[in-house]
Amino acid sequence: MNDKQSARIFWLGVILLVVPGLLHAYLLMPFPGSQDLNAITICYYLEKIVNPLRSIGAVFILWYLVKNYAHNSQRNKIIKAAVLVLCLGSFYFTDMAYKAETMFKETAAAKFANGLTNKVPLNYLVIGVVNNGVAKAYPVVYLGYHHKVQDVVGNKPVLVTYCTMCRTGRVYSPFVNGIKQNFRLVGARHYNAIIEDQSTKTWWYQATGKAAVGELKGKRLEELPYEQATLSAWLQKHPTSLIMQPDNLYTADYADLKNYDRVQAIDKDSTLKDKDSLIRKSWVIGVIVDGRSRAYDWRHLNKQHILNDEHYNNSLLIAIERDGQTYHAWNNTIKGTTLHFKLSDKGLLTDKETASLWNWDGQCISGLQKGQQLTKVQAYQEYWHSWKHFHPATTFWKGEEATELEHVAAIY
Repeated sequence: MNDKQSARIFWLGVILLVVPGLLHAYLLMPFPGSQDLNAITICYYLEKIVNPLRSIGAVFILWYLVKNYAHNSQRNKIIKAAVLVLCLGSFYFTDMAYKAETMFKETAAAKFANGLTNKVPLNYLVIGVVNNGVAKAYPVVYLGYHHKVQDVVGNKPVLVTYCTMCRTGRVYSPFVNGIKQNFRLVGARHYNAIIEDQSTKTWWYQATGKAAVGELKGKRLEELPYEQATLSAWLQKHPTSLIMQPDNLYTADYADLKNYDRVQAIDKDSTLKDKDSLIRKSWVIGVIVDGRSRAYDWRHLNKQHILNDEHYNNSLLIAIERDGQTYHAWNNTIKGTTLHFKLSDKGLLTDKETASLWNWDGQCISGLQKGQQLTKVQAYQEYWHSWKHFHPATTFWKGEEATELEHVAAIY
Protein backbone atom coordinates (compact mmCIF):
# COMPACT_ATOMS: atom_id res chain seq x y z
CA MET A 1 0.00 0.00 0.00
CA ASN A 2 1.52 3.34 -1.04
CA ASP A 3 1.78 6.47 1.10
CA LYS A 4 -1.26 8.14 -0.49
CA GLN A 5 -3.50 5.17 0.20
CA SER A 6 -2.22 4.97 3.79
CA ALA A 7 -2.88 8.67 4.28
CA ARG A 8 -6.45 8.22 3.05
CA ILE A 9 -7.02 5.60 5.73
CA PHE A 10 -5.75 8.06 8.34
CA TRP A 11 -8.07 10.83 7.17
CA LEU A 12 -11.01 8.42 6.92
CA GLY A 13 -10.29 7.44 10.51
CA VAL A 14 -10.35 11.12 11.53
CA ILE A 15 -13.69 11.62 9.79
CA LEU A 16 -15.23 8.57 11.51
CA LEU A 17 -13.80 9.65 14.84
CA VAL A 18 -15.13 13.22 14.73
CA VAL A 19 -17.89 13.91 12.20
CA PRO A 20 -20.69 11.58 13.48
CA GLY A 21 -20.30 12.98 17.01
CA LEU A 22 -20.29 16.58 15.80
CA LEU A 23 -23.34 15.99 13.61
CA HIS A 24 -25.15 14.30 16.48
CA ALA A 25 -24.38 17.19 18.84
CA TYR A 26 -25.43 19.74 16.23
CA LEU A 27 -28.79 18.10 15.62
CA LEU A 28 -29.62 17.57 19.30
CA MET A 29 -28.72 21.05 20.56
CA PRO A 30 -30.18 24.45 19.57
CA PHE A 31 -27.47 25.50 17.13
CA PRO A 32 -28.48 27.81 14.23
CA GLY A 33 -30.76 25.94 11.85
CA SER A 34 -30.49 22.58 13.59
CA GLN A 35 -33.87 22.62 15.34
CA ASP A 36 -35.80 23.42 12.16
CA LEU A 37 -34.79 20.18 10.48
CA ASN A 38 -37.05 17.13 10.64
CA ALA A 39 -34.19 14.93 11.76
CA ILE A 40 -35.24 13.18 14.95
CA THR A 41 -35.13 9.72 13.33
CA ILE A 42 -31.64 10.46 12.01
CA CYS A 43 -30.59 11.60 15.50
CA TYR A 44 -32.00 8.45 17.09
CA TYR A 45 -30.13 5.99 14.91
CA LEU A 46 -27.04 8.17 14.66
CA GLU A 47 -26.68 8.03 18.45
CA LYS A 48 -26.59 4.25 18.26
CA ILE A 49 -23.73 4.16 15.73
CA VAL A 50 -21.60 7.12 16.87
CA ASN A 51 -19.40 5.05 19.18
CA PRO A 52 -19.04 2.06 16.79
CA LEU A 53 -18.00 4.49 14.04
CA ARG A 54 -15.55 6.12 16.43
CA SER A 55 -14.08 2.72 17.25
CA ILE A 56 -13.57 1.95 13.57
CA GLY A 57 -11.99 5.37 13.07
CA ALA A 58 -9.68 4.84 16.03
CA VAL A 59 -8.56 1.48 14.60
CA PHE A 60 -7.79 3.11 11.23
CA ILE A 61 -5.78 5.87 12.91
CA LEU A 62 -3.90 3.44 15.17
CA TRP A 63 -3.02 1.25 12.19
CA TYR A 64 -1.66 4.27 10.36
CA LEU A 65 0.36 5.47 13.34
CA VAL A 66 1.98 2.05 13.74
CA LYS A 67 2.62 1.40 10.05
CA ASN A 68 3.26 4.77 8.44
CA TYR A 69 3.56 7.68 10.85
CA ALA A 70 7.33 7.31 11.20
CA HIS A 71 7.74 7.72 7.43
CA ASN A 72 6.12 11.16 7.42
CA SER A 73 8.10 14.34 7.03
CA GLN A 74 8.49 16.47 10.13
CA ARG A 75 5.86 18.88 8.78
CA ASN A 76 3.32 16.11 8.16
CA LYS A 77 3.99 14.59 11.58
CA ILE A 78 3.17 17.91 13.22
CA ILE A 79 0.02 18.33 11.11
CA LYS A 80 -1.29 14.86 11.94
CA ALA A 81 -0.42 15.20 15.63
CA ALA A 82 -2.26 18.54 15.75
CA VAL A 83 -5.28 16.95 14.04
CA LEU A 84 -5.38 14.20 16.67
CA VAL A 85 -5.27 16.79 19.44
CA LEU A 86 -8.20 18.58 17.79
CA CYS A 87 -10.03 15.25 17.59
CA LEU A 88 -9.64 14.81 21.33
CA GLY A 89 -10.78 18.39 21.84
CA SER A 90 -13.93 17.72 19.81
CA PHE A 91 -14.90 15.04 22.35
CA TYR A 92 -15.09 17.74 25.02
CA PHE A 93 -17.66 19.63 22.99
CA THR A 94 -19.71 16.66 21.80
CA ASP A 95 -19.63 14.52 24.96
CA MET A 96 -19.46 17.16 27.69
CA ALA A 97 -19.95 20.83 26.84
CA TYR A 98 -22.86 20.23 24.45
CA LYS A 99 -24.35 17.01 25.78
CA ALA A 100 -27.75 17.63 27.34
CA GLU A 101 -27.49 15.24 30.28
CA THR A 102 -24.12 16.76 31.18
CA MET A 103 -25.19 20.39 30.74
CA PHE A 104 -28.47 19.99 32.63
CA LYS A 105 -28.00 17.59 35.49
CA GLU A 106 -30.91 16.27 37.48
CA THR A 107 -30.69 16.89 41.20
CA ALA A 108 -29.62 13.67 42.91
CA ALA A 109 -32.19 13.95 45.69
CA ALA A 110 -34.76 16.73 45.59
CA LYS A 111 -35.19 18.34 49.01
CA PHE A 112 -38.48 19.78 50.22
CA ALA A 113 -39.61 22.14 52.96
CA ASN A 114 -42.97 23.19 54.32
CA GLY A 115 -44.27 26.75 54.31
CA LEU A 116 -42.58 27.57 57.61
CA THR A 117 -39.05 26.51 56.64
CA ASN A 118 -39.28 27.28 52.93
CA LYS A 119 -36.56 29.48 51.36
CA VAL A 120 -38.14 29.89 47.90
CA PRO A 121 -39.47 33.44 47.24
CA LEU A 122 -43.26 33.55 47.24
CA ASN A 123 -43.41 35.30 43.85
CA TYR A 124 -41.63 32.42 42.07
CA LEU A 125 -43.71 30.38 39.66
CA VAL A 126 -44.21 26.73 40.59
CA ILE A 127 -45.58 23.60 38.99
CA GLY A 128 -47.99 22.25 41.59
CA VAL A 129 -49.08 18.61 41.87
CA VAL A 130 -51.65 17.08 44.25
CA ASN A 131 -52.24 13.40 44.86
CA ASN A 132 -53.92 11.50 47.70
CA GLY A 133 -54.18 14.71 49.72
CA VAL A 134 -50.46 15.50 49.38
CA ALA A 135 -49.41 18.69 47.57
CA LYS A 136 -45.95 19.48 46.23
CA ALA A 137 -44.64 22.56 44.43
CA TYR A 138 -41.69 22.58 42.03
CA PRO A 139 -40.26 26.07 41.31
CA VAL A 140 -39.96 26.70 37.58
CA VAL A 141 -36.53 28.34 37.91
CA TYR A 142 -35.06 25.17 39.43
CA LEU A 143 -37.07 22.76 37.32
CA GLY A 144 -36.15 24.73 34.19
CA TYR A 145 -32.45 24.01 34.72
CA HIS A 146 -32.86 20.35 35.69
CA HIS A 147 -35.53 19.78 33.00
CA LYS A 148 -37.01 16.93 35.01
CA VAL A 149 -37.51 15.75 38.56
CA GLN A 150 -38.50 12.13 39.17
CA ASP A 151 -40.39 12.14 42.43
CA VAL A 152 -43.26 10.67 44.43
CA VAL A 153 -46.38 12.65 45.42
CA GLY A 154 -48.86 11.00 47.75
CA ASN A 155 -47.29 7.57 47.16
CA LYS A 156 -47.63 8.02 43.40
CA PRO A 157 -44.49 8.29 41.24
CA VAL A 158 -44.44 11.37 39.02
CA LEU A 159 -42.19 12.72 36.30
CA VAL A 160 -42.25 16.52 36.57
CA THR A 161 -40.72 18.19 33.51
CA TYR A 162 -40.02 21.65 32.13
CA CYS A 163 -38.42 22.90 28.92
CA THR A 164 -37.31 26.54 28.93
CA MET A 165 -36.97 26.68 25.13
CA CYS A 166 -40.72 26.04 24.79
CA ARG A 167 -41.85 27.29 28.20
CA THR A 168 -43.59 23.96 28.63
CA GLY A 169 -44.31 22.45 32.01
CA ARG A 170 -45.70 18.91 31.94
CA VAL A 171 -46.26 16.17 34.50
CA TYR A 172 -46.34 12.54 33.45
CA SER A 173 -46.63 9.10 34.94
CA PRO A 174 -43.17 7.48 34.70
CA PHE A 175 -44.68 4.07 33.89
CA VAL A 176 -44.17 2.61 30.41
CA ASN A 177 -45.83 -0.73 29.66
CA GLY A 178 -46.58 -1.02 33.37
CA ILE A 179 -42.94 -0.69 34.40
CA LYS A 180 -41.61 2.35 36.27
CA GLN A 181 -38.87 4.02 34.28
CA ASN A 182 -35.91 6.23 34.87
CA PHE A 183 -35.71 8.86 32.16
CA ARG A 184 -32.65 10.59 30.77
CA LEU A 185 -32.46 13.90 28.95
CA VAL A 186 -31.34 13.26 25.37
CA GLY A 187 -31.33 16.75 23.87
CA ALA A 188 -33.84 18.80 21.90
CA ARG A 189 -35.74 18.71 18.65
CA HIS A 190 -37.88 21.60 17.40
CA TYR A 191 -36.69 23.49 20.49
CA ASN A 192 -38.33 20.96 22.80
CA ALA A 193 -36.60 18.61 25.22
CA ILE A 194 -36.40 14.94 24.29
CA ILE A 195 -36.36 12.31 27.05
CA GLU A 196 -35.65 8.59 26.80
CA ASP A 197 -37.11 5.81 28.93
CA GLN A 198 -34.79 3.20 30.38
CA SER A 199 -36.45 0.01 29.15
CA THR A 200 -37.42 0.57 25.51
CA LYS A 201 -35.03 3.47 24.74
CA THR A 202 -37.91 5.27 23.07
CA TRP A 203 -37.57 9.05 22.63
CA TRP A 204 -40.47 11.18 23.88
CA TYR A 205 -41.28 14.85 23.24
CA GLN A 206 -41.53 16.68 26.56
CA ALA A 207 -44.24 19.06 25.31
CA THR A 208 -46.67 16.34 24.28
CA GLY A 209 -45.54 13.11 25.92
CA LYS A 210 -45.66 11.54 22.46
CA ALA A 211 -43.12 8.94 21.40
CA ALA A 212 -41.35 10.42 18.40
CA VAL A 213 -39.08 7.51 17.49
CA GLY A 214 -38.18 4.11 18.87
CA GLU A 215 -39.99 0.94 19.86
CA LEU A 216 -43.11 2.76 21.10
CA LYS A 217 -43.34 5.40 18.38
CA GLY A 218 -46.80 6.98 18.34
CA LYS A 219 -47.63 6.06 21.96
CA ARG A 220 -48.07 8.69 24.66
CA LEU A 221 -47.00 8.95 28.28
CA GLU A 222 -49.92 9.28 30.67
CA GLU A 223 -50.26 12.97 31.50
CA LEU A 224 -51.05 13.89 35.10
CA PRO A 225 -52.89 17.08 36.15
CA TYR A 226 -50.94 20.03 37.50
CA GLU A 227 -51.26 23.76 38.03
CA GLN A 228 -48.83 26.58 37.32
CA ALA A 229 -49.08 29.38 39.86
CA THR A 230 -47.04 31.71 41.99
CA LEU A 231 -45.91 30.01 45.17
CA SER A 232 -47.99 32.49 47.13
CA ALA A 233 -51.19 31.58 45.24
CA TRP A 234 -50.38 27.88 45.50
CA LEU A 235 -49.89 28.04 49.28
CA GLN A 236 -53.17 29.90 49.72
CA LYS A 237 -54.93 26.86 48.29
CA HIS A 238 -52.53 24.24 49.67
CA PRO A 239 -51.05 25.65 52.92
CA THR A 240 -49.51 22.29 53.89
CA SER A 241 -47.78 21.88 50.54
CA LEU A 242 -44.15 20.83 50.40
CA ILE A 243 -41.92 23.05 48.28
CA MET A 244 -38.86 21.86 46.39
CA GLN A 245 -35.78 23.71 47.64
CA PRO A 246 -32.75 24.81 45.59
CA ASP A 247 -29.84 22.40 45.31
CA ASN A 248 -26.74 24.37 46.33
CA LEU A 249 -24.67 22.53 43.72
CA TYR A 250 -26.51 24.41 40.97
CA THR A 251 -26.79 27.94 42.36
CA ALA A 252 -25.02 29.49 39.35
CA ASP A 253 -27.23 27.55 36.92
CA TYR A 254 -30.39 28.76 38.66
CA ALA A 255 -29.06 32.32 38.48
CA ASP A 256 -28.91 32.04 34.68
CA LEU A 257 -32.72 31.78 34.74
CA LYS A 258 -33.24 34.87 36.86
CA ASN A 259 -36.64 36.44 36.06
CA TYR A 260 -37.30 33.77 33.41
CA ASP A 261 -40.51 32.81 35.18
CA ARG A 262 -41.88 36.36 35.36
CA VAL A 263 -40.56 38.57 32.51
CA GLN A 264 -41.46 38.06 28.86
CA ALA A 265 -38.76 38.14 26.19
CA ILE A 266 -40.75 40.84 24.39
CA ASP A 267 -40.39 43.13 27.41
CA LYS A 268 -36.61 42.76 27.28
CA ASP A 269 -36.46 43.70 23.58
CA SER A 270 -35.82 47.46 23.47
CA THR A 271 -36.02 47.46 19.66
CA LEU A 272 -39.65 46.30 19.62
CA LYS A 273 -41.92 49.27 20.25
CA ASP A 274 -45.26 47.47 20.04
CA LYS A 275 -45.19 45.14 23.04
CA ASP A 276 -48.46 43.57 21.89
CA SER A 277 -46.77 42.17 18.79
CA LEU A 278 -46.97 38.42 18.35
CA ILE A 279 -43.45 36.98 18.29
CA ARG A 280 -41.96 33.50 18.60
CA LYS A 281 -41.63 33.76 22.37
CA SER A 282 -44.94 35.46 23.05
CA TRP A 283 -46.69 33.71 25.92
CA VAL A 284 -49.97 31.94 25.26
CA ILE A 285 -52.36 29.85 27.33
CA GLY A 286 -53.18 26.65 25.49
CA VAL A 287 -56.06 24.22 26.02
CA ILE A 288 -57.07 21.00 24.30
CA VAL A 289 -60.75 20.06 24.54
CA ASP A 290 -62.15 17.03 22.73
CA GLY A 291 -58.91 16.81 20.77
CA ARG A 292 -59.18 20.41 19.52
CA SER A 293 -56.64 23.00 20.58
CA ARG A 294 -56.91 26.72 21.17
CA ALA A 295 -54.35 29.33 22.20
CA TYR A 296 -55.04 32.58 24.05
CA ASP A 297 -52.71 35.56 23.80
CA TRP A 298 -51.33 36.10 27.30
CA ARG A 299 -50.88 39.87 27.16
CA HIS A 300 -54.40 40.56 25.94
CA LEU A 301 -55.91 38.10 28.36
CA ASN A 302 -53.91 39.54 31.26
CA LYS A 303 -55.40 42.96 30.62
CA GLN A 304 -58.94 41.72 31.23
CA HIS A 305 -58.14 38.76 33.52
CA ILE A 306 -61.38 36.97 32.66
CA LEU A 307 -62.54 35.46 29.37
CA ASN A 308 -65.82 33.59 28.86
CA ASP A 309 -65.31 31.60 25.68
CA GLU A 310 -66.95 28.99 23.47
CA HIS A 311 -64.66 26.34 22.02
CA TYR A 312 -66.37 23.85 19.71
CA ASN A 313 -69.58 23.78 21.79
CA ASN A 314 -67.64 23.75 25.05
CA SER A 315 -68.10 26.71 27.39
CA LEU A 316 -64.80 27.74 28.92
CA LEU A 317 -63.70 30.22 31.55
CA ILE A 318 -60.06 31.29 31.17
CA ALA A 319 -58.79 33.43 34.04
CA ILE A 320 -55.60 35.02 35.31
CA GLU A 321 -55.41 36.02 38.96
CA ARG A 322 -54.54 39.54 40.01
CA ASP A 323 -50.90 38.55 40.56
CA GLY A 324 -50.70 38.49 36.75
CA GLN A 325 -49.03 35.06 36.78
CA THR A 326 -51.41 32.41 38.11
CA TYR A 327 -53.89 31.16 35.52
CA HIS A 328 -56.82 28.75 35.36
CA ALA A 329 -59.18 27.14 32.88
CA TRP A 330 -62.57 25.63 33.72
CA ASN A 331 -65.67 24.38 32.02
CA ASN A 332 -68.19 26.97 33.22
CA THR A 333 -71.36 24.93 32.70
CA ILE A 334 -73.18 23.90 35.87
CA LYS A 335 -76.13 21.48 35.59
CA GLY A 336 -76.61 22.32 31.94
CA THR A 337 -76.49 26.10 32.47
CA THR A 338 -73.58 28.15 31.22
CA LEU A 339 -72.44 30.77 33.70
CA HIS A 340 -70.62 33.93 32.69
CA PHE A 341 -68.03 35.36 35.05
CA LYS A 342 -66.38 38.63 35.98
CA LEU A 343 -64.13 39.78 38.82
CA SER A 344 -65.74 40.95 42.04
CA ASP A 345 -64.54 44.00 43.94
CA LYS A 346 -62.66 41.66 46.27
CA GLY A 347 -60.78 39.99 43.43
CA LEU A 348 -62.86 36.82 43.45
CA LEU A 349 -64.94 35.36 40.66
CA THR A 350 -68.64 36.15 40.46
CA ASP A 351 -71.12 34.81 37.95
CA LYS A 352 -73.43 37.27 36.22
CA GLU A 353 -76.44 34.96 36.35
CA THR A 354 -76.74 34.54 40.16
CA ALA A 355 -74.08 36.93 41.56
CA SER A 356 -72.62 34.02 43.53
CA LEU A 357 -68.99 34.24 44.66
CA TRP A 358 -66.40 31.66 43.57
CA ASN A 359 -62.84 31.19 44.77
CA TRP A 360 -59.78 30.59 42.62
CA ASP A 361 -60.19 26.86 43.00
CA GLY A 362 -63.41 27.07 41.00
CA GLN A 363 -65.61 26.45 44.03
CA CYS A 364 -68.66 28.56 44.86
CA ILE A 365 -68.32 29.87 48.41
CA SER A 366 -71.50 31.97 48.72
CA GLY A 367 -74.75 32.66 46.92
CA LEU A 368 -77.28 30.50 45.10
CA GLN A 369 -74.55 28.29 43.64
CA LYS A 370 -72.80 27.67 46.98
CA GLY A 371 -71.06 24.28 47.02
CA GLN A 372 -70.93 23.93 43.25
CA GLN A 373 -67.59 23.19 41.64
CA LEU A 374 -66.41 24.18 38.17
CA THR A 375 -64.69 21.39 36.26
CA LYS A 376 -61.00 22.05 35.72
CA VAL A 377 -59.58 22.00 32.22
CA GLN A 378 -55.86 21.34 31.93
CA ALA A 379 -54.22 24.48 30.56
CA TYR A 380 -50.65 25.25 29.63
CA GLN A 381 -48.57 28.40 29.46
CA GLU A 382 -46.29 28.09 26.46
CA TYR A 383 -44.32 30.02 23.88
CA TRP A 384 -46.31 30.69 20.73
CA HIS A 385 -43.74 29.01 18.45
CA SER A 386 -44.00 25.79 20.48
CA TRP A 387 -47.79 25.69 20.69
CA LYS A 388 -48.09 26.39 16.96
CA HIS A 389 -45.59 23.66 16.06
CA PHE A 390 -47.08 20.91 18.20
CA HIS A 391 -50.70 21.96 17.55
CA PRO A 392 -50.73 23.08 13.90
CA ALA A 393 -54.54 23.03 13.70
CA THR A 394 -54.96 25.36 16.69
CA THR A 395 -57.29 28.33 16.73
CA PHE A 396 -55.97 31.54 18.23
CA TRP A 397 -57.52 34.26 20.39
CA LYS A 398 -55.87 37.68 20.40
CA GLY A 399 -58.26 40.04 22.15
CA GLU A 400 -61.07 39.24 19.74
CA GLU A 401 -62.88 36.21 18.36
CA ALA A 402 -60.71 33.15 17.88
CA THR A 403 -59.42 32.64 14.35
CA GLU A 404 -57.95 29.77 12.45
CA LEU A 405 -54.16 29.57 12.51
CA GLU A 406 -53.67 30.60 8.89
CA HIS A 407 -55.35 33.94 9.64
CA VAL A 408 -52.71 34.85 12.21
CA ALA A 409 -49.76 33.68 10.12
CA ALA A 410 -49.26 37.21 8.81
CA ILE A 411 -48.88 38.50 12.37
CA TYR A 412 -46.31 35.86 13.32
